[in-house]
Amino acid sequence: MSLKSNFKSDLKKEQALIILLDKIYTSKLKNYAYKRVNEYGLQLKGVDVIFEHKTSKKEFFIDEKAQLDYVNENLPTFAFELSYMKDGEEKKGWLFDERKKTDFYALVTSIFIDSGEYSSCKITLVNRGKLIEKLTSLDLNFSTLKDYRTKETHGRILLEQLNQKKEGYLFLSTKNKAEHPLNLVLKLDWLLDTKIAKRLV
Repeated sequence: MSLKSNFKSDLKKEQALIILLDKIYTSKLKNYAYKRVNEYGLQLKGVDVIFEHKTSKKEFFIDEKAQLDYVNENLPTFAFELSYMKDGEEKKGWLFDERKKTDFYALVTSIFIDSGEYSSCKITLVNRGKLIEKLTSLDLNFSTLKDYRTKETHGRILLEQLNQKKEGYLFLSTKNKAEHPLNLVLKLDWLLDTKIAKRLV
């Protein structure tokens, strides 16, 4: 049985989720205006939404990441993509991809459905620069982490730099996803406690 990519189905779900996210941005962003990006080239660079400060006019590029595989669940973690396989070749994931212009990740978790529509969710804004800086200080970068792909394994991989129960761990998916992603799974509370992230709702 061949594994199928979830890209197209995920894209359809994301488009449906946008309605809820736009409602939240409108009600919660008091000091910022926002505009959704339709330019495909900019989306490829990790920009789904632009937040603009109403006074300074400074812009922040936001990449929305949603836990659409875990609807009606409240997970304490989020998976950051380190690398994936395409046509037999390893590709750099979005976290350490220098081509991305992302300033913040909008992590959409605890997504719940009511009457067939997305009704509520949590949004955690993660400062990408602060996250990479923190990981680098722990000697956790693309070069050191991608080597774990060489191991014949599927599932959780523990890192000595992180407490798996309070901070995070690696997860390599070789059996259930076509792209065989290697992800850094981080605890949302750790991101909040270290001031790398803040909760929008």
